[in-house]
Amino acid sequence: MGTSFGRGGATTFQQDLQNADCIVVQGSNMAECHPVGFQWVMEAKARGARLIHVDPRFTRTSAVADVHVPLRAGSDIAFLGGIINYVLSNEKYFREYVLEYTNASVLVNKDFRDTEDLDGVFSGLDPESRSYDPATWRYEGLEVQAAAGRRDVEYDDRVESMAESGRGESHGSGGAALGEGHPSRDPSLRHPRCVLQVLKRHYARYTPEMVERVCGVPQDRFRQVCELITENSGRDRTTAFAYAVGWTQHTVGVQYIRTAAILQALLGNIGRPGGGILALRGHASIQGSTDIPTLFNLLPGYIPMPHAHADQDLDSFVAAEAAKKGFWGEMRSYFVSLLKAYWGDAATGANDYCFDYLPRLTGSHSTYETVMAQIDGTCKGYFLLGENPAVGSANAKMQRLGMANLDWLVVRDFSLIESATWWKDGPEIESGEMRTEDIGTEVFFMPAAAHTEKDGSFTNTQRMLQWHHKAVEPGGEARSELWFMYHLGRIIRAKLAGSSDEMDRPVLDLTWDYPTEGDIAEPDAEAVLAEINGRDGDGNPISSYTELKPDGSTSCGCWIYAGCYADGVNQPARRKPGEDQSWVAPEWGWAWPANRRILYNRASADPDGNPWSDRKALVWWDPDAGRWTGHDVPDFIADRAPDYEPPEGATGPDALAGNDPFIMQADGKAWLYVPAGLMDGPLPAHYEPQESPFENPLYKQRHNPVRHLLDPHPANRYQPSGDQPGSEVFPYVTTTYRLTEHHTAGGMSRWQPYLAELQPEFFCEISPELAGERGLEHGGWATIVSARGVIEARVMVTDRMIPLRMDGRALHQIGLPYHWGPNGYSTGDAANELLHLVLDPNTHIQECKALACDIRPGRRPRGEAALALVRSYRERAGITDQTGTDL
Repeated sequence: MGTSFGRGGATTFQQDLQNADCIVVQGSNMAECHPVGFQWVMEAKARGARLIHVDPRFTRTSAVADVHVPLRAGSDIAFLGGIINYVLSNEKYFREYVLEYTNASVLVNKDFRDTEDLDGVFSGLDPESRSYDPATWRYEGLEVQAAAGRRDVEYDDRVESMAESGRGESHGSGGAALGEGHPSRDPSLRHPRCVLQVLKRHYARYTPEMVERVCGVPQDRFRQVCELITENSGRDRTTAFAYAVGWTQHTVGVQYIRTAAILQALLGNIGRPGGGILALRGHASIQGSTDIPTLFNLLPGYIPMPHAHADQDLDSFVAAEAAKKGFWGEMRSYFVSLLKAYWGDAATGANDYCFDYLPRLTGSHSTYETVMAQIDGTCKGYFLLGENPAVGSANAKMQRLGMANLDWLVVRDFSLIESATWWKDGPEIESGEMRTEDIGTEVFFMPAAAHTEKDGSFTNTQRMLQWHHKAVEPGGEARSELWFMYHLGRIIRAKLAGSSDEMDRPVLDLTWDYPTEGDIAEPDAEAVLAEINGRDGDGNPISSYTELKPDGSTSCGCWIYAGCYADGVNQPARRKPGEDQSWVAPEWGWAWPANRRILYNRASADPDGNPWSDRKALVWWDPDAGRWTGHDVPDFIADRAPDYEPPEGATGPDALAGNDPFIMQADGKAWLYVPAGLMDGPLPAHYEPQESPFENPLYKQRHNPVRHLLDPHPANRYQPSGDQPGSEVFPYVTTTYRLTEHHTAGGMSRWQPYLAELQPEFFCEISPELAGERGLEHGGWATIVSARGVIEARVMVTDRMIPLRMDGRALHQIGLPYHWGPNGYSTGDAANELLHLVLDPNTHIQECKALACDIRPGRRPRGEAALALVRSYRERAGITDQTGTDL
């Protein structure tokens, strides 16, 4: 969504779902995984809205939907692409919105070649490096800068023209910066190389017949969905999409979301009440941990982390990363204010505000590369805070092998999770692959405080910060993360005090002066919030990111959070009842940016500044006051008139025209076509998952050609796919999902007796037909096998999993909840033992929602016999270290 619209967060908020005329939940089981937010879906239904649920399984969300669409896991792009084809071929798109607010009229470079021309790949593919050169993707008449992951690769080639500048691993939440020039346009939308026509050709083969063939969705059901969505989109009606990790955890996960973004932009559903795309986060502060990130390639506020380039200074970094147009053009203000928050008085103009204190990237350092670095012996120590990779990350065996090769491991959690005990009771101890006495890792377990035992904030699904107050003191030696990190830093700084080694200066110069309170010296969480909010030159809280300066006179720990402590008031702690304020509820918590609840809401008004309809009015231009006004905080320059045209040479926010709603984009428009910023293509195309029983019916190219494959390892073998010999050994598709009663890897739920009683055992969901085919009994045991591992699960035979007709043959799918492990009250095998390590090339996230496997009756073997079973499957399938690595 960042590449499509300018920011990576949800475009809307959950309460706004009540205003939708149609809601599509896809890649999520919202009723079970987000039950509190789902009340607003039910509010919409009570008002007459239609609910569509697209999911391989029939779930509690499906049970209340008007239409449930079962489809093959891993085929969502084909399904959504078919809807796009329906919209374009039947001219159901919102023409005026598309023409004014998207890049539909822009002409694409004459050298661009689509998947239609090259049978499934785009121009610029280098098979040797498994990467794209996006030069041909650019607009005609405009130089477009490189895709995020290519920037480091192309640094040497670009260094002269870019004034010794470099590129970060990721551009953050916005689309890539655009180069110099003016793109050619065709307002008639008829030119064969205008984006709209390119889009039409790209999706022309995504017909109802092809959707049925790829997804297993009957054509009449597919057409029903197309009609419901288009009938409920337009000037007076809006449709909303909601998704979760069912979309993200694929080798083309980013392109899943891109497809929905294209559809919603074509239909005019972005920035308007009852529309948008809601990215449902699975944990209370997953959004917060990307805003103020635990991600290796980003700094707070989605500022990219610099790469290790010689002679790169602050000016060249900003010149390379900042867009010329829109609010990303102010990156220097955001970045310098962040450096001031980090290093305070030590950060001056003379030393580039301590820019050189920042670590540098030397490539991808995702969690899975870190596992490989552990196995290789280059990563010596590891902190685990709120994570349980021994059962919760893809290919759990690889996680344990990595941890077994560390010098030290620190685990902070409520309970003795599997990542704290694998060295004595993990599967490899049982199988004999490891012996406790041979493992040299020193494991430190640090008990963690629960959220009820500490002050702090959550940033939830809708970008909203909410404050929670400590109810009780933590028991025993349990401590908060804030306490742990503050005192760890304090002790390290004390040990380094007096050091003359320049390597120690970044640590010693940090601002580390947080007030503490109580017997355990707990740092004041509000003081941290105030630092994140930012201060002006006099030390007063700032109220908006527009107040940040590039000259070091302001500080701000996360520019998108600027204003969360405005006027010295803890804005996230506000709890004004809904009946005492408007439906937008601006005084309940605080949403980034600027307490704005619906992003891009300038698009809720027509080019003249009037609402597209009274029924869907949100913000509008008040000519008498000379300002934008309305129900929400306008996502636009408040006094910029609709007819404003920027002067020639204008940059940053000054370059935004009065009809540029997407203010974080380099051209102010929503991107139907992405000229730069993605590793795997300017348009989404259907590719088969890394492991699939089927060929790609759409193209000769089977998989995403630039999917992220990790170095070969015996514990991470890949399976053959499609018509490759041995693919028939793994004939079924399995997908993972979450239950209401358990939470993520189970660390917060499997130790709770009442939750363990509600969901006492790991199970698999299968259809009656598959049960008959494989001799599986309801309530009995099943053994499930992949090329990485073998697990067992109780069998649930249910009509919730129905066979699909795929390319003339039946496909059976298996559902696996992913909450289990061997520790706690409720125990069982971990679904993630089956998974491989193949990642989305943009986000480096694992593919765990579509996997080929086999299933057989009975309990799995133990010890060496389990290893022998997996080996026998590999041998039958002819698996080598090269299997599955083809382009």
